[in-house]
Amino acid sequence: MDLQSEKLELIKMLLKTNDKVIIEAVKNILKSEKKDVWKQLSPEQKEQIDLGIQEANRGDQVDL
Repeated sequence: MDLQSEKLELIKMLLKTNDKVIIEAVKNILKSEKKDVWKQLSPEQKEQIDLGIQEANRGDQVDL
C-alpha cells in the first residue's frame, strides 16, 4: 500500500472510533513529531528563525 492509501486508511479508522484515548494518543504522537523538528535544527538555524520572528513582530519587512 502506498503512503496516501495508508493515510486514508488511518483517517477512516479515526472517523470510526469514539474512543477518546485513541484519539488523544494519535494527537499526541503527531504533536510530538512537530516538536522534534526544532531539536534537529542547529543553533545557527534556531537563531535565524528567532531573529525572523522578532523582525516580523516589529513589523520589519522580510526580504525573500
